[in-house]
Amino acid sequence: MRRRVVITGIGTVAPGRTGTKEFWDLVSSGRTATRDISLFDATGYRSRIAAECEFSPLAEGLTPREIRRMDRAAQMAVVGTREALTDSGLKDSALAPHRIGVVIGSAVGCSMSLEEEYAVVSNAGESWLVDHSYTSPHLFGQFVPSSLAAEVAWAAEAEGPAVVLSDGCTSGLDALGHACELIREGSVDAVLAGGTDAPISPITVACFDAIKATTPRNDDPAHASRPFDRTRNGFVLGEGAAVMVLEEYEHARRRGAHIYAEVSGFANRCNAYHMTGLRTDGREMAEAIRGALDEARITARDIGYVNAHGSGTKQNDRHETNAVKAVLGDHARATPMSSIKSMVGHSLGAIGAIEVAACALAIEHGVLPPTANLHEPDPECDLDYIPVHAREKRVDAVLSIGSGFGGFQSAVVLTRPERSAA
Repeated sequence: MRRRVVITGIGTVAPGRTGTKEFWDLVSSGRTATRDISLFDATGYRSRIAAECEFSPLAEGLTPREIRRMDRAAQMAVVGTREALTDSGLKDSALAPHRIGVVIGSAVGCSMSLEEEYAVVSNAGESWLVDHSYTSPHLFGQFVPSSLAAEVAWAAEAEGPAVVLSDGCTSGLDALGHACELIREGSVDAVLAGGTDAPISPITVACFDAIKATTPRNDDPAHASRPFDRTRNGFVLGEGAAVMVLEEYEHARRRGAHIYAEVSGFANRCNAYHMTGLRTDGREMAEAIRGALDEARITARDIGYVNAHGSGTKQNDRHETNAVKAVLGDHARATPMSSIKSMVGHSLGAIGAIEVAACALAIEHGVLPPTANLHEPDPECDLDYIPVHAREKRVDAVLSIGSGFGGFQSAVVLTRPERSAA
C-alpha cells in the first residue's frame, strides 16, 4: 500500500508582511505587494519595481551571527521553517531526527551575498584582479547552494536526507515532489520541503531587463503584474520563501496533527526545446498535468481550482491556458483558475512552494484567491481566471502548475484529506 503524504505545517515569508496568516490575508483580499525597488538603487534600470518582503531577520528572531552567516534567501528559509515546525507541532512528537529530511528548491541560491562579496573584492567592479583577502569567512557557504538545506536542517534538527534542488522557476514545486518520494519510499517520515529565493539584486534585475521579461510599467507598480490581461507586458520580480512540513499520513494521524491537504500527485516534464521559449500548444505542461492526475488517481473533472503559473508574459499565459484546455477539455471553462503572482510577483525558485501553500490554504478556508489587475481579458486567454476579487468555494482537489526556463514543466495535485480517505 502506498504511503500517503500530507501537509501538517506551513511557514511563509512572502512579499508584504512575514507569516502565513499575513500572506493569506494579502492574497485572499486581492491586495498587491508590488512596489518600487528599495533593496538597491534601481535608477536607470528598465524595470524598477518588485514585490519585496517586509522582512527583518533580527525582528524574526535570528541572531546577529546567524544574520552574518546566512544570505537573505537562507534567512527567509529558516524563518519559514521555524513557523512551519511550530504550526505542525512536529518538534513535540517523538519522531527520531534521522527520520526527518529536508528538500529546498532555489533558482539562484545565495546570489545576493555573492554579488555583494564580488563588489567588495573587486572594489565595486573597478579591479579586474580581485583581492580575496577582503572576502567574508562565510563566502564558501554562500557559494555552495547546499548551505540552504544545511541551515534548514540545523533549524529543524533534522538528520535525514538534506537536498537542494535547482531547476529554475519550478524548483519549489519540484522540491515538494522529491520530498513526497522520500516519504513514500520509506526513507523518512517527515520532510521540511519548500523553496526560497532572494533575487532582487542588481545583477538579477539586469539579466531580466536584458531579455525584456519583466514589466517596464514603473509608473504604476501596484497594478503592474497583470497575468492573462490583454495589456500585460512582463512579470514583476519577487522574493520570499515557503517551507511546509510534509508527513506520512498515518504518523500525522496518530499524533493528532492538523492536516491541511494531501499531496496526492506530482509530475514534471521538460520540453527539450528552448531555454526561454515555449511551444504554444503547451504539450509538455499538459503531459505533466496528466501525470499528476494519474498519480493522484483522479480525473480532470475532479479538479475544482487551478493555481496557474500565470507569470504575466504573453507566451506563458497562452501556453498554460492551452495546456489546461488540452487536459481538462470542456471542464476547463467551468474550473476557476488564478495567478497569485499578480499580488506577490515571481520569486523564481520560491514561488512554486508559495503557490502550493496558497492552494493548501484555499482548501482549508474554502476561498480561491483572485487574479488581481485583470480588467481587460486577452481573447486568447479565455478561461475563468477569477478576476480582481476572491471567490468563496469549497474545493476537494486543486492543481498547481509551474513553468521554468530550460523548458521545465511541473504539476502537483492537492486533495482534501477526508476526500482521499473516503
